[in-house]
Amino acid sequence: MSVFKDKTLLITGGTGSFGNAVLRRFLDTDIKEIRIFSRDEKKQDDMRHEYQVKYPDVAHKIKFYIGDVRNLQSCRNAMPGVDYIFHAAALKQVPSCEFFPMEAVKTNVVGTDNILTAAIEAEVGSVICLSTDKAAYPINAMGITKAIEEKVAVAKSRYSGKTKICCTRYGNVMCSRGSVIPLWIEQIRSGNPVTLTEPSMTRFIMSLEEAVDLVLFAFEHGQNGDILVQKAPACTIQTQAEAVCELFGGKKEDIKVIGIRHGEKMYETLLTNEECAKAEDLGNFYRVPADNRGLNYDKFFKEGDDTRNTLTEFNSNNTRQLTVEETKEKIASLEYIQKELSGEGNFVQ
Repeated sequence: MSVFKDKTLLITGGTGSFGNAVLRRFLDTDIKEIRIFSRDEKKQDDMRHEYQVKYPDVAHKIKFYIGDVRNLQSCRNAMPGVDYIFHAAALKQVPSCEFFPMEAVKTNVVGTDNILTAAIEAEVGSVICLSTDKAAYPINAMGITKAIEEKVAVAKSRYSGKTKICCTRYGNVMCSRGSVIPLWIEQIRSGNPVTLTEPSMTRFIMSLEEAVDLVLFAFEHGQNGDILVQKAPACTIQTQAEAVCELFGGKKEDIKVIGIRHGEKMYETLLTNEECAKAEDLGNFYRVPADNRGLNYDKFFKEGDDTRNTLTEFNSNNTRQLTVEETKEKIASLEYIQKELSGEGNFVQ
């Protein structure tokens, strides 16, 4: 019997890449209901028709809720009967968040607070909040708002009652909506140069399935207030671009460097040096437990805390670096890529 047997799962931002991956994983299981909560009625309607065609026997399990995480009452309206929540709603495009930072605050920070408030009120069993490597040592508006999202989640966990709250932090998800690989494929097929920002820039890479695995690990093994991280490999942007060129017949000499965009980092961090001091190694994952000390700081000035792990910052420069062949193999394993290579094309995550 699965932990989701006869349970109701709510996915915020559920029409996105992550929501679709969860549906493909769980729709045909013994789960009772999956609620898709988002504000775009067109995406919901497209999704409804797609799953009625692909999964006619179980599509009735999907329930669609029009709403906005920015509105607390809207969040409350979707909560009755919900057992678990995967909170994926976010503004995640780095440049757009740089130009409209308050919009990122409204969705990523206020939206998270609203979802957690409504979930605690409804005594939802577990809420897993999806975060990003950009929340560690944040330098851009997107990362800063996701860092505050994590702080909100950890703070809420201190008085969440029956509701367990965890965060998952992960790197770039290949072929997710708005990511670079689909853009490169389109550029190659259009005969245009493959554009990249900076060849030596490194990024963690993982598949949508691995992103779902991380959230499920947090759901099953995380404790209240945890931040959980998967040990992901990385590669340079140059390596990733060359791998896509080899898969889709692009010319490496046509790769064009266009320069770093607003708010981009040269490398990403999944665990800060400070978090590593308390992180627990769980095999394929790291767990960062919540710091649940109180506000009586006087005792720490007198007593201190001399315990610390030997692990240092975990970033996309010091993790395992994939070669072009390894990167190509990882990219080629994705369903999106397999459909593109087979000629079906226009496969939407």
